[in-house]
Amino acid sequence: MPGTRQGLPGPNRHGMGLWLALGGVILHLTVAAPAGAQLDPNAIIDRADRLLRGESSRGVATMEVVTEHWERQMTMEIWSLGTDYSLVRLRAPRREAGTATLKAAEDIWNYLPKVDRTIKVPASMMGGSWMGSHFTNDDLVKDSRLVEDYDIELVFDGEDADGVAVWDFRLTPRPEVPVVWGHIDYRIRQSDDMPVRAEFFDENGELARTIEHGDYTEFRGRIVPRVMNMYPADKPDERTTIRYEELEFDIDVDPSFFSLRTLQRGR
Repeated sequence: MPGTRQGLPGPNRHGMGLWLALGGVILHLTVAAPAGAQLDPNAIIDRADRLLRGESSRGVATMEVVTEHWERQMTMEIWSLGTDYSLVRLRAPRREAGTATLKAAEDIWNYLPKVDRTIKVPASMMGGSWMGSHFTNDDLVKDSRLVEDYDIELVFDGEDADGVAVWDFRLTPRPEVPVVWGHIDYRIRQSDDMPVRAEFFDENGELARTIEHGDYTEFRGRIVPRVMNMYPADKPDERTTIRYEELEFDIDVDPSFFSLRTLQRGR
C-alpha cells in the first residue's frame, strides 16, 4: 500500500471533495520548483486540488468498502463538470445497477431504480454515509478550492521514511470560512507534485480520517493517483478504496447533462 498512516511532522492544529472527492479530487502539472526558486505552498496545493478535476471528466471506478461486519464492492461510472456538477451511477452489483447520485451546485439527489424514486438529500442527512462508504454526502457537495478556504504553511521539506522527497503542508481554515476541519495536513511528492496523503483533524486537534493516494498511472496523457484509500481514525481496521479503471478529461459535456432526467435514465 503506498504511503504510511503515521502522523505528519509539525504541531497539532486542525475537504476534495471527491468527490472527487469524493475526492474526491487531485493534478497533471508535473512541475517541481526549480532549485533556488521561492516555494509557493498555495500554488502546489492548488495544483493537487485540481488534479482529478479538469474542466470536465468521465471515469469508471470500483469502490470497495471494508467495515468490521461486512464488505462490499461496487463499480460506478462518474461524470463531472467543474466543481458544480457530478453524476455517479452504479454499474454493479446487478441488484443495485442504475442507482445514481446527482450533484448540482449545493444540492444532491439520489435515484433508486427498484422503486423508481428520486430523493433529494436533506441538510440533516449531509453528514450521513454515501452508499455505505466512509465518504459522506457532504463530501460530494464541497465545491470550494482549498486555497480559498485555508491558510497554507510549509511545515516539512525533506525525505520520508522511504527516502522520497516530500513537502508537508499545514492547512488551517480561515476564520470566516465555515469548514468542519480544525486543520488538514497534506503531503505532496516533490518530484512531480503528486498528492501522497491528507490527514483531517477535528476542531480539538484529533485525527478524524486519512486519505492516501497511490498507484500513479497515466490516463490519456495525464498522470494521476489511480487509487485513493479513506481510513476513519476511530475504526482503524475499516477503509474505503476507490480505484479508477478508466479516466478521461475535458470531455464534451454541458450543464444540461446533469439533470434529473439524466439521473433517472439509468444509462
